[in-house]
Amino acid sequence: MAYLDFIEQVHRSTPRDYLGRVLAGDKAEFATIAKRFDLDYWDGSRNTGYGGYNYDGRWLPVARRMAEHYGLKPGDRILDVGCGKGFLLYEFTQAVPGLEIVGLDISPYALQHAKTEVKGALIEGNAVSLPFANQSFDLVISINTLHNLQLPELEKALQEIERVGRGGKYVLMDGYRTEQEKVNLLYWQLTCECFFTPREWEWLFQKTGYSGDFACVFFN
Repeated sequence: MAYLDFIEQVHRSTPRDYLGRVLAGDKAEFATIAKRFDLDYWDGSRNTGYGGYNYDGRWLPVARRMAEHYGLKPGDRILDVGCGKGFLLYEFTQAVPGLEIVGLDISPYALQHAKTEVKGALIEGNAVSLPFANQSFDLVISINTLHNLQLPELEKALQEIERVGRGGKYVLMDGYRTEQEKVNLLYWQLTCECFFTPREWEWLFQKTGYSGDFACVFFN
């Protein structure tokens, strides 16, 4: 297990007004709407989600770095748990032509509006019960998804990722190291159910038997 940052540059490219998120209106209602993971979350107001989640190529450098680190080659199979609209999976196909990609997401809206080139490789499903055989994939990733699960489901999801992977595994979740980062996270988040320090995440990985790599998104 290693702490590996592939995402920080993408995370920092988005400006965030933490206090503005809280003062914009009824944040509890915004969060309730966001957790439906439908149009309002993906392509509605910024108060309830992304404010329009569109392809812009920002994930290609991430895919290239991950492909190089994990030694991906044509014919390898990669699974993205919580793939959204499939943008990162598409970039993997550009970084390593010939990869076999599979994406799973709980949101029918995201899958219906996925990038055309990968839509056929995406399925609706839940991270707590992956519909794949043991050791099916050379790389399993989950980006900004697992923190949306409550702890009992989170444990199951980590065990499922471990079960279906036969090679590299990488998960990214929200986290914090300081009180300021914790406050910013609470101000900004809409869908989080679990958020911990890196040390707590590592404890949970050990408890569940997850052996892959990880990183946290910090709001500073």
